[in-house]
Amino acid sequence: MLKRLIRGVAPGLLVVGVAGLPTLRATPAAAQTADGAYLYVANQEAAAVTVIDLSTHDVSQVIDLEAMGYGANAKPHHIAVEPDGSFWYVSLIAADRVLKFDRGNNLVASVEFERPGLLALHPTEPWLFVGRSMAAVNPPQRIGRIDRTSMEVEEYDVFIPRPHALLASGDGAWVYVGSLGENSVVTVEAESGDADLLRLPGSGEMPHVLVQYAISPDGGTLVATAEMTAKLLVFNVSEPTAPQLVGEIDVGARPWHPSWSADGRWIWFGNLGADEVTLVDTSDWSVAAVIRGQGLAEPHGSALSADGSRLYVANRNESGSYESSDRMGYDAPGGTVVVIDTATREIVDVIETPPYASGIGLASSPR
Repeated sequence: MLKRLIRGVAPGLLVVGVAGLPTLRATPAAAQTADGAYLYVANQEAAAVTVIDLSTHDVSQVIDLEAMGYGANAKPHHIAVEPDGSFWYVSLIAADRVLKFDRGNNLVASVEFERPGLLALHPTEPWLFVGRSMAAVNPPQRIGRIDRTSMEVEEYDVFIPRPHALLASGDGAWVYVGSLGENSVVTVEAESGDADLLRLPGSGEMPHVLVQYAISPDGGTLVATAEMTAKLLVFNVSEPTAPQLVGEIDVGARPWHPSWSADGRWIWFGNLGADEVTLVDTSDWSVAAVIRGQGLAEPHGSALSADGSRLYVANRNESGSYESSDRMGYDAPGGTVVVIDTATREIVDVIETPPYASGIGLASSPR
């Protein structure tokens, strides 16, 4: 278990300048304002969530979940944010909880759910879908649907072992679920919970281990990152109940959370096993770029800014290959959020966080 040497909320954290850029100094934690864009970072081995002000790349707050009573081993894993930024949600693997916070980072609700993993918002209905953690050896073969207003939970059978990859379709009619234990994809009707199972070609072979999905802006194509086979799998989902596997792209080791650009042209994801970020061009389904550099150390979560100009990549850095300027009282290497300029494909900032930065969510400025 990670040992925290100094208790309490960490003050300002350093933003480390990258070659040719000025180094920003640490600043005291500031209260979050009603406007502005923020990035929420789950720090899985620190029982914390880091809140980053995207206008400055300063850390505005580190939320100490242990101090809130959820234990030093709560394991916050993934983040989902309301489109208007009014509320955000975090899954706690080991505490068996999903928490709801308001924009001021006040806890407003907590609900029990066994070994929660990835989170997915429905675009129009007040539903939050919840998968199971990769750390769970034999979790229920069900996903959860939480009413985001009442925080009541309903569970849907998906009939696959270790349901992990999770994403709602753009129109909200369907939820796609992927297995860690076998080469299977399930399409769930969001309202009824009815499920259709697709067994992938070669389903008896080594499991792909489907980490996470991303869907095209037009809703017709779904991609899945496959950890064990180091592939990006491409599905035609024009008929949602019968996805068709139409392509497999070889990529770097252990591809993780993908982000699809709003124009449909690009897919970005980190390769946890290669300390790099891969960019796929969907015009010909080729690898257009591989980005390496300072701060990329076991990349996990990714998110694109509202205007698409920046990619934010959370890094676990468990091995300590990136040397933090300040461990902030933890006896483990700190995590990072790497900021990539999507036009130049260059790293422009490295933001330091508590250990093991995993899932992230972005709140745009309210309009």
